[in-house]
Amino acid sequence: MNASVALHVDGLSRSLGGKRIVDGVTLTLSRGELLTLVGPSGCGKSTLLRMIAGLEPSDGGRVIIDDHDMSSTPPEQRHIGFVFQDGSLFGHLRVDQNVAFGLKHLSRSERTARVEAMLELVQLSGVARRYPHQLSGGEQQRVALARALATEPRLMLLDEPFASLDEVLREELRRQVAEVLRATRTPSILVTHDRHEALTLGDRVAVMRDGRIQQVDSPEAVHDRPSNRFVAGFMGVASFLPDSEGMLIVVRPHQVAMTPGGDDVVLSCEFAGATRRYTVRRHDGTVVVADGASSVKLATGDACTLQFTTERLHRVVAES
Repeated sequence: MNASVALHVDGLSRSLGGKRIVDGVTLTLSRGELLTLVGPSGCGKSTLLRMIAGLEPSDGGRVIIDDHDMSSTPPEQRHIGFVFQDGSLFGHLRVDQNVAFGLKHLSRSERTARVEAMLELVQLSGVARRYPHQLSGGEQQRVALARALATEPRLMLLDEPFASLDEVLREELRRQVAEVLRATRTPSILVTHDRHEALTLGDRVAVMRDGRIQQVDSPEAVHDRPSNRFVAGFMGVASFLPDSEGMLIVVRPHQVAMTPGGDDVVLSCEFAGATRRYTVRRHDGTVVVADGASSVKLATGDACTLQFTTERLHRVVAES
């Protein structure tokens, strides 16, 4: 296998109650790469992550880490770091004791040095003697990350680590976590249902639906050149217009210019700060979502004209 590949998931499957939760997933992760795995709730993202970690069995397929088939290896022997949604810190242990939990094989001085280095890495050097209940939610997640990284794992798996945090804290923490993972060059998969999070954090993005991977590509490609209609709609607001060849033209709101007057009609308008988001019925009956400058104010029922600002719009097959 390619030496640059840290993880290769080959045809991994899992069924529960007669339903296919993970359906033949094949995926690779390069060394030092942060891959975001995104999809709607219940599509199999967390199950896939737990199967990679060995926390859930598979019905078929292989998990290959650093060129070793780990499919039958117990989770504690896979050398994988795992950060859950709630951090799962030990409430009866101090922060430094939590971080040192997986370091019993080291001498006391080595453990102390490693804990100090990890807490400094996540910018929490001053909380070593505190207990988890004395920390904010964001601090708890950073301690959980430090604990997972302390063992120098081959691979890091993060399952919706920011989901329980408020929006401002989530924005700050996701940036910090990405910086830490890249600084340590730890190959990582981060599961999320938030498309913005997936696009802003991932070196690549894997989009999942009904147990299957729909597309794996750069954030730009997944957003601008989606593989099918589902990916196009899930990864951003999109309008779909039929073309003469039976395909669908994908139109993002920023690809539309609006001017007052004409044969198109505003159906609704939402203020969004720097822009206003309009839903417009075009003269041919199709409906398009468009972003207009806040300085141009159109109301429901107003006449307007839409023009597409991008010369080459992406197309997907109509059935997907």
